[in-house]
Amino acid sequence: MVSVASAVVAVGTATGMMSALDDGRGDEARPEVTSSPLLEPGPAVPTASPTKASPSPSPSPSKSSAKPSPKPSKAPKPEVKKKTVEASTNLYRYPDSNVLDWVAANRNDPRAALIESRIADRPQAVWFAEFAPGTITSRVRAVTSAAAAKGSVPVVVPYAIPQRDCGGHSQGGAGNLDEYDAWIDKFAAGLGSGEVVVILEPDAIAQSDCLSEGQRADRFASLARAGRVLKAANPNARVYHDAGHSGWNSPAKQASLLRQAGAASAASSDGIFSNVSNFNGTSGEIAYVRRTLDALGGPASLGAVIDTSRNGNGAPADGEWCDPVGRKLGQAPTLSTGQARIDGYLWIKLPGESDGCLGAPGSFAPDYAYDLAR
Repeated sequence: MVSVASAVVAVGTATGMMSALDDGRGDEARPEVTSSPLLEPGPAVPTASPTKASPSPSPSPSKSSAKPSPKPSKAPKPEVKKKTVEASTNLYRYPDSNVLDWVAANRNDPRAALIESRIADRPQAVWFAEFAPGTITSRVRAVTSAAAAKGSVPVVVPYAIPQRDCGGHSQGGAGNLDEYDAWIDKFAAGLGSGEVVVILEPDAIAQSDCLSEGQRADRFASLARAGRVLKAANPNARVYHDAGHSGWNSPAKQASLLRQAGAASAASSDGIFSNVSNFNGTSGEIAYVRRTLDALGGPASLGAVIDTSRNGNGAPADGEWCDPVGRKLGQAPTLSTGQARIDGYLWIKLPGESDGCLGAPGSFAPDYAYDLAR
């Protein structure tokens, strides 16, 4: 899949994550959580590749190419399942989400204990998918200050780029790039001074084919600016740029796009992210991001983070991206991977939230969550 945010924050379109959204109470508003924006898979790389394209949470370049066609050949063996390590105690678990609400309301449900221990208790990303300039600073600050008070690292996802998701399920965002630049300034003002991981605009780079050449250049300039603004506002912020996933663009093509968006500059980037809301196996994503980083150039300090929230069994053999059966949780969230140039395994997509087939996009589906967890 080419998109990166399949079901992240319900923002009129849904994908699959926690999102702190505006409630109209002004800049002192308490963050509210909604489902994450829905990111449909993008087109698969046209050349034969060992990894099948899996669904991603961001906008797909075109509806017709969103799903790769199933191959009649034998399904590839799923990646060998390794025992999941404990989640890093240094990552922040946002205490307000669909899964936590469900667990609290369903204590007697036989599925609740497993869902709670395997999903609800794990740290996950917080999405900011609603374009609400009046409250964005306070909503970001509520998350980062709460994390700092616990001595932990939050993962935040700004998701408001204009023409987001190429008009797909997760469409929305700012009306134009001037509005977006001003929104990013206000987002940066809420980052505080502690360590924070910023997943900058899933699918904004990998899924930019729907834009004209001039529009792409303007978007990439705005993303490069965003990286500089975020890092200048908080030198402890680690900003990662969109690398799609291993079934999308080739490493060379993606590196070329990333370079135009400032990802090779230490002033605006700490590296790249891949597999958001997707299902590609971790080993394939590690190989892909390393090749992409090599092609990107830039400082040796640049690294990558990988979304492992639902990739425990790898991508479905038939390319299905919408709540596919047989998927499992992947590597638990951690900032200590033991892998060169891999800065973290993160749960950017919230496992258990529907891509739109088992429920409304971004809604919590307990049966799906239970199947992922067991």
